[in-house]
Amino acid sequence: MALAAIAPPALAQGTSTETAQATFAGGCFWCVEEAYDEIEGVQRTVSGYTGGDEQDPSYEQVASGATEHAEAVRVTYDPSQVDYATLLEAFWHNIDPFAKDRQFCDAGSQYRSAIFYHDEQQKQLAERTKADLEQRFGRDIATQIVPAGQFWEAEAYHQDYYEKNPVRYRFYKAGCGRTERLEEIWGDQAGLPGK
Repeated sequence: MALAAIAPPALAQGTSTETAQATFAGGCFWCVEEAYDEIEGVQRTVSGYTGGDEQDPSYEQVASGATEHAEAVRVTYDPSQVDYATLLEAFWHNIDPFAKDRQFCDAGSQYRSAIFYHDEQQKQLAERTKADLEQRFGRDIATQIVPAGQFWEAEAYHQDYYEKNPVRYRFYKAGCGRTERLEEIWGDQAGLPGK
């Protein structure tokens, strides 16, 4: 079954009836989706694949590491309720920014951390926050900052996985060590959006 491609739209400007989009890769997209669903002003999250050349990739193809895609989440939000800077804070507090081509127990470039910017303002904010973190921690940040490209929506069973399969999801998240590593890096800010 062919999956729909979502083209990267321009950021909305002006009224609260308009929306904007942001795209983040932070390892397992189930966990990233959950983090953004908690933020007021986020209207929709979609798990998918981006950053590779393969058209309409399947989960199996992406998981093999052969397509160069990353598991990612496309966030649709209302800029009058939440700004991009807050979404960036939530991103950083939900990843291990030092890990290259992996996040927690998931290894491979498909689990890399990346900010896929949709316009110049998103790019500048992302680069500024990355530089601030490198200064704060005194070490390189592995997270990529790259232009948003074609985004392929993941299979239906991946969407809202943490809500549809709460027991399996909690078992995966705990077994992967995500919470512990986030607390080690971020302390009280771990996993908290916009704090």
